[in-house]
Amino acid sequence: MRRKLVVGNWKMHGSLAQNASLLGALKSGAAQLSRVDIAVCAPFPYLAQLKQELSSSSVKWGAQNVHQLEKGAFTGEVSAGMLADFGCTYVIVGHSERRSIYGENSRLVAEKFAAAQLVGLIPILCVGETLEQRESGVTETIVAEQLDAVIALTGVQALSKAVVAYEPVWAIGTGKTATAEQAQAVHAFIRQRVAGHDAQVAQGLVILYGGSVKAANAPELFGKSDIDGGLIGGAALIADEFLGICRAGL
Repeated sequence: MRRKLVVGNWKMHGSLAQNASLLGALKSGAAQLSRVDIAVCAPFPYLAQLKQELSSSSVKWGAQNVHQLEKGAFTGEVSAGMLADFGCTYVIVGHSERRSIYGENSRLVAEKFAAAQLVGLIPILCVGETLEQRESGVTETIVAEQLDAVIALTGVQALSKAVVAYEPVWAIGTGKTATAEQAQAVHAFIRQRVAGHDAQVAQGLVILYGGSVKAANAPELFGKSDIDGGLIGGAALIADEFLGICRAGL
């Protein structure tokens, strides 16, 4: 039985003071939610704060990006080993903002995925289509290409130590949300795609939904058979809202 997982992605938000207040509320609320796995992915400068604040709680933490190489002359970049030094459990790879704004292609995302696993991090692999791609009827083609790039580089067994997050680009930060049925259909496709390589890996794979998830719509989304939780953006910055989403996983 797959446990529900809810991950907050703070994106480029936060301050030491704001974080302290938010993390304090999350620690308190998470103590009542032992049947749901909870994590927060924050900007690099705040990883030390997360480690200090969350080490005594059930809430895990992670980063939003990672470089694909172990070390080198890459000013401004952060390696997987550095993230491990700060006690990270997770790291997001392939978020649509990284793909669209920074031009990261699926091969690079796969390399980042592999680099994370080499040091024991759990990559959260983001896949998803734009509105134009959905309206053109190529959602499954796009998602398959993004997923297959990782399988081709690392092998399907690598997904047994990873998380996949389906995020329709048109529903991120727009207030639009895929219907529960639309989300379930793509989640089922992802699981079937992986099952084509290894049914056991597919059965155990945690697949999150991301895209304007709120406490109000989380129960319907999380109630679908192939939706195992959420990767939460804006709502992760509001303790009551984020904890409300987490409760939907009970």
